[in-house]
Amino acid sequence: MPELSNQFLSMEIIAVGIITLLAVISPGPDFAMVTRIALARGRRAGVLCAIGIGSGVSVHLTYTLIGLGVVFASNVWVLNSLRYLGAGYLIWLGMSALWPDIRVIFGRRRHLKNVNIRVTTMSNAPKPDQNRNNADRHAFWTGFACNALNPKTMLFIVSLFSQVISPNTPILQEIGYGFYIAACHMIWFALVAIALTLPAVQARMAAIKTWIERAVGLCLAGLGIKLMAS
Repeated sequence: MPELSNQFLSMEIIAVGIITLLAVISPGPDFAMVTRIALARGRRAGVLCAIGIGSGVSVHLTYTLIGLGVVFASNVWVLNSLRYLGAGYLIWLGMSALWPDIRVIFGRRRHLKNVNIRVTTMSNAPKPDQNRNNADRHAFWTGFACNALNPKTMLFIVSLFSQVISPNTPILQEIGYGFYIAACHMIWFALVAIALTLPAVQARMAAIKTWIERAVGLCLAGLGIKLMAS
């Protein structure tokens, strides 16, 4: 019996490891978000977005570990609320990426306006450190919200803990799985951000960077619409 138990435990660990890796590297809203942030704001922002995504996963892990995951997943009201919030957020992010082009279509200037022009002086100019802190927080919370509001992540976590992980698995081991899942998200998307901001990659993408950002914006908006209609 102990040998069978150890064998089952080993199979469970392998299954959790492989399933998590496959889920993390599959393209989705998180991948699109990191791509957009890294290309638009650089490596630091991209890595912070990845940390935010991992923190967002921790929200799903927390309520699943305390036994609320199955309750949430089986509650239509909770699922629909999360679905509409997540879909609206993705659509808003996609439209934000496309907003400069939308303004051009409607004949508006991106930076200049004929009225209410604000003159930036030394007294009201934002400080570099303040700008950087604001940008860092924005990158983190964008990644956090992108994952925390994704009902598919909730269903993945709940399914993993209810169908793959045994009810007899010790709580400390389940917490260990949680750390592994969150770490996989952080590390993978941080690597994506680093890869996209390598000098060689940036040089090759310089000519099409704007088009990539547009494509990512369309992808985010499309994922939001698909999520809302599902």
